[in-house]
Amino acid sequence: MNQVMSLLNWKIGFEIELMAPRGLSRQNLAESIAEAHDAGVRRIFHPQSEPSMVPGTPLFQNLTLGFEVIDRQGYLIAQCVDDLTLVDDLDKTQKSKPGWYRIVSDDSRLLQLVKSQADPADSRTDVLKPIANLFATDLDEGPGGMVRVADNTGNPIAIAAPLPGERERPCELITPPIDTNHLERLESLLSTARSLGFTIPVEGATHLHFDGTSLCSARVFANLVNLLWTHGANLKQLVGTNSRCRRLGTWDKNLLALVNDSDFCDLSWSDAKAHLAQLQLTKYCDFNLKNLIHPIPNKFTFEARIFPSWIHPEPIIEAAALMEAILCYATTASKISPAAPLEWKSESVQEFLETLPLAENFRQAWLSRCCMENS
Repeated sequence: MNQVMSLLNWKIGFEIELMAPRGLSRQNLAESIAEAHDAGVRRIFHPQSEPSMVPGTPLFQNLTLGFEVIDRQGYLIAQCVDDLTLVDDLDKTQKSKPGWYRIVSDDSRLLQLVKSQADPADSRTDVLKPIANLFATDLDEGPGGMVRVADNTGNPIAIAAPLPGERERPCELITPPIDTNHLERLESLLSTARSLGFTIPVEGATHLHFDGTSLCSARVFANLVNLLWTHGANLKQLVGTNSRCRRLGTWDKNLLALVNDSDFCDLSWSDAKAHLAQLQLTKYCDFNLKNLIHPIPNKFTFEARIFPSWIHPEPIIEAAALMEAILCYATTASKISPAAPLEWKSESVQEFLETLPLAENFRQAWLSRCCMENS
């Protein structure tokens, strides 16, 4: 175990999608982690978006209920939050669990206002009162337990609504950035999840957020894009990307064209970001580069989204080691030329694995999977 832990050298945040057994919720996992670490639990709002069926409104923005585990020094141990892509395990015919709700709006800016003013510890009937006060209006209680707030002209601001059946069960377990003892720290969280009977969701995935500091170079960025453009499909087959996982996909070809423009690699990082910002990058793809271009607080990261969900730490560490090696290769290579995406051939995948600066135990693990995939 110590050998495996010592071979990860990057600061990485982990997002592992899990499912609570019937009768339990993500709150139970947060409380059990807190008990194991002599820590406390705080209820939070967690932003989420989902497709809308309303004409002219492509997305509904949500604030869902999540839970932070905070140690006695005030440091984050983990978050247990909702993920709206996890639906197939849920029985929607079940009644909404008392005390659970979400806040919905068609404008993310309004939800940011709600998040800054409302208290997630409040009940569904009271949580939007500060927003009604801001707009000098009253709350309007509607059918199905919904509580609505609008401005004086009747334009909707937000709605607090009961959760659909079993919506408290999905749990995205999120760690803070971890720079040492990755395996040990993951096991301290996942062992608690296993002891409670948490399982892997039908659509489950694991997302890895790598600190972006070492990637702040036009040359490195171009190398990374060219590597993943060429080998991305094979990597997905190698790691066993969940075919039921939602919100994956390849990059627009305009990205490949831009980073391979003759002058791109000579740009300063600030100038390179300005060019990249014109591409309208999305985070909902196999490899999320958006946080490097439009960083949000505490998430200046490169995100790999292709991995299935695991409830034991060892395969997560192997996945992290593979991506870490790809990032190291991109940072140290002088120039990696673009190439068309490769079709699966075990020989080409093995050659790629041999090229990467992987520790030998990790290399052998992935070479073994490559052979199994080909058999």
